[in-house]
Amino acid sequence: MRVFVTGATGFVGSAVVKDLIEAGHQVLGLTRSEEGAKQLTETGAEVHNGTLQDLESLKRGAAACDGVIHTAFIHDFSKFKESCEWDRQVVAALAEALTGTNKPLIVTSGTGLATSAPGQLAVETNVVNSTTTHHPRAASEEAVADAKAKGVNASIMRLPPSVHDKGDHGFVPILINIAREKGVSAYINDGNNRWPAVHRLDAARLYRLAVEKGEATTYHAVGDTGVPTRQIAETIGRHLDLPVKSISPEEAADHFGWFAGFFGWDVPASGESTTERLGYRPNHIGLIEDLELGHYFEK
Repeated sequence: MRVFVTGATGFVGSAVVKDLIEAGHQVLGLTRSEEGAKQLTETGAEVHNGTLQDLESLKRGAAACDGVIHTAFIHDFSKFKESCEWDRQVVAALAEALTGTNKPLIVTSGTGLATSAPGQLAVETNVVNSTTTHHPRAASEEAVADAKAKGVNASIMRLPPSVHDKGDHGFVPILINIAREKGVSAYINDGNNRWPAVHRLDAARLYRLAVEKGEATTYHAVGDTGVPTRQIAETIGRHLDLPVKSISPEEAADHFGWFAGFFGWDVPASGESTTERLGYRPNHIGLIEDLELGHYFEK
C-alpha cells in the first residue's frame, strides 16, 4: 500500500511511518518544513509539502494514496475548541478525497472521550459525539460518522492520555515539569483515578494493522488499562527526589493550572476488541516501567 500520513514527523506519526515502511509499505508524509522533509526522506518516505490549514493539499495527498492515517492535530490549548473544529474540517476534506473508493481512512481520537461515566471502562463500542460528551474533541469522531454515512471507509483510532516512549512531549512531561517548578509531585485526593497508556511502538503497529485490515470500525490503542495517578506521581517524585503529596480538587487548579482537569480524569480503557480484530496484543513495556528507565527525567 501507499499510505498518506499526516503528522508524519510527530511523536506518534514518525513511529507510524517507520512501522509502515519496515512492513513493506510506501509512505507519503505530510510536512510543512525543510527539516521535516529531510527527516521523512531519511526514513525512506516520500514528502508531501503542506499544512493542516491547506485542505486542497490534503485532498491531493489522500487521493494519491491507497489509504490515509491522520495523526496530526493543532496542539494550541489556548484555542483548543477552534483546533477541534478545524480537525472536523480536515477529516471532512480527507474523506471527500476518498469518497467513491474503499480506501481506508484512520482518524485519531482519545479513549478519554469514550468513558460513559467517571471510572467506567471505555470500550470501542462506546459512541462519542456532542450528545455523549461536552468535550470539543468529539468533533473528530462526529466527522468520521459523517464520512461513514457517505460511504467512506473511515475508522477511529483512540489513543490514551499517555502515549509513552523516549522523546515524549505530552502529558507525562507536563507533570514532570510542574513537579520541578512546584518542588513537589502531587496527585489529587487519593490518587486512585486511572490513566490508560500505550507505548508509542505498540500504537504505531496498531495504526498499520488497522489500515491494512481496512475495516470501518473503532480501535483502542491500549497497553495499560489504567495506571493510578498516585503511582505516576510517586514515580516522578522518587526520580526527582521530591516529596509526594495529595492535594484537594480545590488546590489542584492552582497547582496544575489548565492541566488540573486532565490529571483528575478517571478514565480506564480496554483494548480487548482491538486485539481480537487485529490479531495483535501490545507487547512493549508499560508506562511505569518506561518512567523507571529514567529517560523522562533527563534535561
